[in-house]
Amino acid sequence: MKKRYQVLLVLSLLSMITFLDRVALSSASSTIMDNLHISTVQWGWILGMFTLAYASFEIPTGWLGDKFGGKKILIRVVLWWSLFTILTGMASGFIMLLMVRFLFGVGEAGAYPNTSILLSKWFPVLERGRAQATIWGASRIGAALTPFIVLPIQQRYSWHISFYTLGLVGIVWVVFFIYWQKEDPTQSKNISEEELNYILANRDLPIHSENEKTSFWSGFKNKNLVFLLLMYICYAVGAYFFQSWFHTYLQKGRQIPAAQLIWASSVPYVLAAIGCFTGGWLSDKACIRWGKKWGRRLVPMVGLFVSGICIMSAALVNDNLTCIILLAIGMAFMDLTAPVAWAVAMDLGGTKSGTVSGAMNSAGLLGAYLSTVVFGYMASSYGYYLPVVYIGILVFCGSFIWLKIDASQKIEFRKISTL
Repeated sequence: MKKRYQVLLVLSLLSMITFLDRVALSSASSTIMDNLHISTVQWGWILGMFTLAYASFEIPTGWLGDKFGGKKILIRVVLWWSLFTILTGMASGFIMLLMVRFLFGVGEAGAYPNTSILLSKWFPVLERGRAQATIWGASRIGAALTPFIVLPIQQRYSWHISFYTLGLVGIVWVVFFIYWQKEDPTQSKNISEEELNYILANRDLPIHSENEKTSFWSGFKNKNLVFLLLMYICYAVGAYFFQSWFHTYLQKGRQIPAAQLIWASSVPYVLAAIGCFTGGWLSDKACIRWGKKWGRRLVPMVGLFVSGICIMSAALVNDNLTCIILLAIGMAFMDLTAPVAWAVAMDLGGTKSGTVSGAMNSAGLLGAYLSTVVFGYMASSYGYYLPVVYIGILVFCGSFIWLKIDASQKIEFRKISTL
């Protein structure tokens, strides 16, 4: 196996662990809410608090990765969130769980921007869609596995033990990563000269002086970045519904029996993984045929359009099986967008991939935070169908924003003169 694919495999494993830890709380939601006497509105704040913290620290952590290297920051990120995954299992009430999940979000912020930094150094431009597809597909596989891991541990031991176990898995990954991973392929002793030359010739990373300073905010004058942020808000609102409220929606909104929850919670993520793999692959192929402008645009446009219709329809049908099928299809099409959006952030950002992807994810997370909290209030006042319709509408709108995003135009950050 080529060295860059080995790197991708290790980072994909991290992506699986990320979503195992993240979705574990949602999978255990009913048990934790009953055990700690947490209301639906309070649960919305707990879910939203993670998202708020994650959004707030995404750009700074991406910037740190651009400055100090993705490997160093990823080590800090995974150690931090693994610790607070363990502390989640120690929570004894609403306030403590709220604080722990806030700090969990602070720690996990920057995981994907710093992964993108490493991918931008290890992968040629026209392989980035597929690389991001593998990363995001792995995250969905991790989310699909979560109910099969968390629920049986809960049933046999307790919900606390599931978080202790997942935290230890992250720590083991870090120990391996410290000794195995290199920041740049030029530092690796186990890469062939042929592969190294191929990567360096095709990764499209301009060479800058280490002492060269640029204005962070100057990049936000670029319209491509503004529209990328708006699109990702629409996508993230849909994505975080599945990560946060989906399990609760099935159990409390649809009254699905506990025996059926494992497969009902997992099927959408299995299809979403297929969507991720397909989206990245199709986008790279489309770039070869039509160029980066339309190659990066067409696939996610179709994905969000179909997804929005499916999610809105799912909220309005009475039959639970039909609802689950529609939501699964909706998530699969929605996740055609994830790898393409992150590949576009790499295309636009260049050596500032961490900053641009961090900004994109921050915007999405802020939208998801507000949506997650509002969902709790809407579900408490009007039932669960109305907030799901509203999520479908936002996802649908995101489709049309892609018409304003041009991945072929790299963002220029203004240089700061140092005299």
